[in-house]
Amino acid sequence: MFKIGEFSKLTQVSVRMLRYYDEAGLLKPAEIDKFTNYRLYSARQISALNKIIFLRDLGFGVSEIAAALNRWDSEFIIDQLEKKRLEIENALKAGQDKLSRIELAKKDIWEEKISIHYNVSIKSIPSYPVLSLRRVVPDYYSEGQLWKEMSDFAAKNDIPVSSDTFTIYHDTDFREKDVDIEICAPTAGLGENRDGFTFRNTEPVPIMACTMVYGKFENIAGAYLAFANWLQEHNRYRMTGQSRQIVHRGPWNEEDPEKYLTEIQIPLEMM
Repeated sequence: MFKIGEFSKLTQVSVRMLRYYDEAGLLKPAEIDKFTNYRLYSARQISALNKIIFLRDLGFGVSEIAAALNRWDSEFIIDQLEKKRLEIENALKAGQDKLSRIELAKKDIWEEKISIHYNVSIKSIPSYPVLSLRRVVPDYYSEGQLWKEMSDFAAKNDIPVSSDTFTIYHDTDFREKDVDIEICAPTAGLGENRDGFTFRNTEPVPIMACTMVYGKFENIAGAYLAFANWLQEHNRYRMTGQSRQIVHRGPWNEEDPEKYLTEIQIPLEMM
């Protein structure tokens, strides 16, 4: 079982939305801890959550989603998708994006499209001396601006940094806004803190679960779902600390997004 914050991180759905789905009767927690009243979720609920998000993103309301969840078969879903397609087409031309996604969804349902599989491994991460920049930014996409600032700062101050950079996400759950991000670039040693940049030694992580994500950044969400299933099967471990991300190949060294390579890391402890 996962606490709501852990389930949020693994599914990339905010705690606020998970609570809303609970109150709306779409996705109730698998259990409520009788001592703490904490909401507890199971990896088996990810499928239902994916259906909710899938329909929500296509413009379905709560009552429509509830009806679909109660009668989830291909013929009924295809019929509902077609009705929504006509509704969007008649409403406004800006719905073209949703229309194309509906057509793809219909095709995927019939063809039982195979999802990407991710391998999870365990390794120990040592402490590193790094130049870091930590800031609360509007969203996850704002991370690129932090890396630009660090690059400019290092060049201006003639600070040699390693290309083996990584990002630490300090929030304990997935955030839709106001994300606490720390970017880190390994250095040969420590220096003087200034202009918001900090030299420090990162914390070692004895047990780190890692998986490699190939292709576009959109594939990262699938890696977190793989972690959820892996943790459910390997229940001697539980999540702890801050997750990390390393982009080995990205926009700065690879033109083709299909060839990006991202490593997702989640610290664990033994139960």
